[in-house]
Amino acid sequence: MRVVLGLEYCGVGFCGWQSQPQGCGVQDALEAAVSAIAGGKTSVTAAGRTDTGVHAAFQVAHFDTTASRPLTAWVRGVNSHLPAGVTVLWAREVDEDFHARFAAIQRGYRYVLLNHPVRPGLNHGLVGWHHRPLDADAMNLAAAHLIGQHDFSAFRAAECQAKSPVKELRVAHVERHGDYLVCAFRADGFLHHMVRNLMGSLIQVGAGAQPPAWIGEILESRDRTLAAPTFDAAGLYLTHIRYPAHFALPESSERWLFA
Repeated sequence: MRVVLGLEYCGVGFCGWQSQPQGCGVQDALEAAVSAIAGGKTSVTAAGRTDTGVHAAFQVAHFDTTASRPLTAWVRGVNSHLPAGVTVLWAREVDEDFHARFAAIQRGYRYVLLNHPVRPGLNHGLVGWHHRPLDADAMNLAAAHLIGQHDFSAFRAAECQAKSPVKELRVAHVERHGDYLVCAFRADGFLHHMVRNLMGSLIQVGAGAQPPAWIGEILESRDRTLAAPTFDAAGLYLTHIRYPAHFALPESSERWLFA
């Protein structure tokens, strides 16, 4: 039997999604909790690997098991074995052709940025921060250059293992909510550090250090050294994962403030 889980987690205190020898990954915590309910060692596969300090308002993972359990056991039972900061939201039984990673046809991230002269205290680790005023309209003009299918090599981490740097970015939009900027990105897939690298350059535009057209020039150059440095992981959230309609799965969570 294949079971799929929807979950959320706070990246603070974890070394990212992926399992690590020291057991500090979200995957380590989830596999231990699922194994406790399944009554045997169980491996879990996620839709995407988030980096250290990155959060998930909505993550999807699947596992195979021979254990017969009600779906409520894969939610409340698993949650009873999870550490604070990781929660299973729902569980569904799916056909074996479902794969959390390879069946996904769209993913979405949002970056929450505090734009205020004073650094965050209450939201430390949960939001990014830039102290100088940012022009959201200029950032949106810059983001428009990113929409469509492009080679995103200029915004790709050197250690990225993706087979191709070509991705179709379908949404790139910035909205101001008081002192916060919420930057939304959706694509058929993302490269390693792609959103954080985009944020670094968009902030340069918002701060007036570069014109909006600069983003298009960087994109066309395919040269990572011309773009801004990788921005802080703290404000980045995985928020959307879409699968083909026949799987009948949610694509986001209604629990998150900026969803």
